[in-house]
Amino acid sequence: MTLLLKRSDLESLLDPDDCMDALRRGFTAEPAEVTARRMVTRLPGTGSATALLPGLVEGVPAYTVKVNAKFPGMRPALRGVVCLHDLDGGELLAVLDSATVTAWRTGLAAALGTHALARRDAEAVTVIGAGAQSELVLRGLSVLRAPRSLTVTDLDARRAADFARRHGERLGVPSSVAPDPRTAVKGAEIVVVATWSRRPLLGAADIAPGTQVTSLGADEHGKTELSADLLRGARVVVDDIPLAVEMGALATAGLGVGDASGTLRDLLRGDVPGRVKDSEITVYAPVGLPWQDLALSWTAYRAALEAGVGAEFDFLG
Repeated sequence: MTLLLKRSDLESLLDPDDCMDALRRGFTAEPAEVTARRMVTRLPGTGSATALLPGLVEGVPAYTVKVNAKFPGMRPALRGVVCLHDLDGGELLAVLDSATVTAWRTGLAAALGTHALARRDAEAVTVIGAGAQSELVLRGLSVLRAPRSLTVTDLDARRAADFARRHGERLGVPSSVAPDPRTAVKGAEIVVVATWSRRPLLGAADIAPGTQVTSLGADEHGKTELSADLLRGARVVVDDIPLAVEMGALATAGLGVGDASGTLRDLLRGDVPGRVKDSEITVYAPVGLPWQDLALSWTAYRAALEAGVGAEFDFLG
């Protein structure tokens, strides 16, 4: 039997601490022997289709195949499924809502990267793009450190105001809305950018020394949030260097392998240093990897079995 887990199921099951532990274990585990693939295809109009396979993590007896469709004008913009399979025989263990899995794994992995690269005393947070991924970055980051202020900007001013109010109240910190990205980052020590932008929103002149910038939007060809001069002058950490050069932030800025200081795996394993000095600008710019889908899906599946959550369906019946 296959367990079907919809968005409300996943949101009732997932815990940021448990998920970040699973992601941390994945980052520090030995890389999988099988090369993962990430394929993106444009659809007619404004959509795109993405497939990530297989998701593999050392010690997890399962693998994932994820298929997404992205439509920036829709809510949610991401639609699709994650298929969780038994590693030994291929049995379909669960089918999960991919929008929820993707937001949680992307946002919480970004929280790990942000915390690892930011100055120890960095507490003034700016969010550019008040969507699902930013929600999870902020939830995860607040587990790891205590923000003292929050500034939010979004193309939808009402959505920005709602995001600022909710998270300001949750964190017990002053929050405000800025009219545009350049205004929003004034005084920021941590900047989270999660948008659909196809032009740079921030350049080197906009970011103060010592700031940590996390950019989540440049995950396929044509999408860009940070200018080449900002990336060239920063210490840049990615989740996968070849992918970052092929389709991530480095690719869209015309930069290459030598412009990356390492990966988050390298950093968390202690193979490369994170922030070298307090005055440098650091950037975490992930593309998103298949094993991260497995880390979240396996965590959710085990929690669902324990809690008796989800509907069963027999695809072979």
